[in-house]
Amino acid sequence: QVQLVESGGGLVQPGGSLRLSCSASGLTVSIYDMSWYRQAPGKERELVATISMIGSFEDETKYTDSMKGRVTISRNNANNAVFLQMDSLKPEDTAVYFCHARHRQLVYWGQGTQVAVAS
Repeated sequence: QVQLVESGGGLVQPGGSLRLSCSASGLTVSIYDMSWYRQAPGKERELVATISMIGSFEDETKYTDSMKGRVTISRNNANNAVFLQMDSLKPEDTAVYFCHARHRQLVYWGQGTQVAVAS
């Protein structure tokens, strides 16, 4: 059974930082395209960042324009986990953040972790 469990969300002031974690079980993150999505109230879910394996020991990362330069996606294959470091957070970054895994036709979602950016 595949599980993606997010953690690390919370309330942070504008300009602050958070590090989200996604712990995976039942799949191997090193061979999946791992992504973070977010969904703000009343808005559609949007892609934030993706990390993909493009070689034996090489990953490629992509970021949405609205967060480029403020977020970094990474993974720890030994711990089977994916992370999203978020810096210089803005109130408009408030959303539920979801971990997503894709490998060919296989797609999995986590339950999400709430991030709120407010004074």
